[in-house]
Formats: sequence, structure tokens, C-alpha cells
Amino acid sequence: MKRIKFLACAICCATAIVSLHSCDNNDYYDYGYMRPTALVTVRPQADGTFFMQLDDFSVLYPENMSESPFGEKEVRALVNYTVNAADEDTRTAYANVNINWIDSIRTKQPVADLGETDNNVTYGTDPIEIVRDWVTVAEDGYLTLRIRTRWGQRCKPHIINLVQGVNPENPYEFDLHHNAQGDTYGDMGDALIAFNLNDLPRDNGNEVTIKLNWRSFTGYKSTEFSLRLRPEEGDGGDTGDGGDTGDGDDAGDGQIDPASVAFNRYVE
Repeated sequence: MKRIKFLACAICCATAIVSLHSCDNNDYYDYGYMRPTALVTVRPQADGTFFMQLDDFSVLYPENMSESPFGEKEVRALVNYTVNAADEDTRTAYANVNINWIDSIRTKQPVADLGETDNNVTYGTDPIEIVRDWVTVAEDGYLTLRIRTRWGQRCKPHIINLVQGVNPENPYEFDLHHNAQGDTYGDMGDALIAFNLNDLPRDNGNEVTIKLNWRSFTGYKSTEFSLRLRPEEGDGGDTGDGGDTGDGDDAGDGQIDPASVAFNRYVE
């Protein structure tokens, strides 16, 4: 996603406009459209169409968009959608939907282990928190994290990397590194980032346990996630609970307000 300068200011202005509008038209504004209804994987197809993987087994087919707004890139995204009336009462893993809005999340591959010293120099050692929230989840072969750290007024990009190969005896153990590029003062704020782990080895099938280590503001932390890698034939799979987020800050009400992840566009 392109970086947008003064995003926080723009969000405040937009919120003020919405507030004024709602005072005059309180009966007509639906605040439900402001919040995402799902976290999905946007999966472009060879014929130019796309669908959205809702979890390990559920698929959403957009009827009001013929092409992905992200081109040929497969990305994780927040979406607000409405299920078409014909599918509202069905109990299947497929649904036709209308997309009200969709916004991609920075989606990356893991990076190689360079050794502890070089990892710290190359990938950074700035502290970061992982927020215990519904968008901190392992599904569809992706690890998606709601992160929290300090952001200054310069809105410099913060570089987040997931380092693999840190434990030769466990290919499913990773270190999360944060390089704030000197932007270490300011208020705490949140952002989302996702990592595609579908290239991990499948020696024991598609079900794996991911161990994640990171440097928090209160010291080193670690947690585990249960992850189902996407079947290699790409046909979906079983349900999963997304794993235990373990240690981390609590998000509170479990909902995502757009302003609460205002720094999404400053994550690389």
C-alpha cells in the first residue's frame, strides 16, 4: 500500500466530518460499515477474477467486483461485506457477497536467519508488543499480527520482519524483529502485518505449531500458534481455532476501529 502522509490527521478530520454528518442524518448513517466484518486472504485467479479466503475452509465470492483491487498480489486484507440475501440462511462454506470496502494489510514472506548478531543489526532490536485480538490469528497458512509500539510525529516507516531458521531443530520457530528507524518516541499506536508461511515444510502434514519470539517493552516474550498450512492443491481445509495468542496486550473490546490501526500504512 502507498504511504499516506499525515494519515492520523486525516483520520481525525474524517471522523469529525462523519460526526457532523451523523448529527444531521442520524437515522440514515450505518456505523456498521465503518468496522471490518472479516479478515481475509485475497486470492487472485488465473482468469483475472478473485475470491476471499475467510478462514481455513470458508470462501467468499464477491459479486460486485470482478477483479482484485490489489492486482495479481495475494494479500491479507480487512473487508466489510454484506452477504447476499439468497445466501443468508445457508450453512455452507461458500457465500456470495457484496464488498462495501476492502483495505490490504502489509503482507510479507519470512526472511533468512543471519545469526543473532547480524539479525539484530540488519532487522533491528526495537521493542514491540503483540496485541491479543481477533486479528492476531494463524489461518490459511498466514500469521497475522496486530502489533503495538511507539510512533513519532515523523510517521517514519517501521520495518517488521519475521526471521525463520533461528532454531536448527525446529523449522517452525521464528523471531519477530522491529526496526523503528529511529522513530522511538511518541504515543503508542497499533498496526497490522501478515506473513505467508505456506512454504514451510510439511513433514507431518498440514497442521503445524508455530513458535514466535519477540522483544517487548517489558522483556523477551514467546507464544505458540496452531496453524494449518494451505493444502498444496489449494482446495481449502479443516477449521482451526487460530491458536493461543499467549502473552501480549489485550485489545479490550475485541473490535477494530479504523483509527486503532491508523499506522498500518507506516509498516514495511
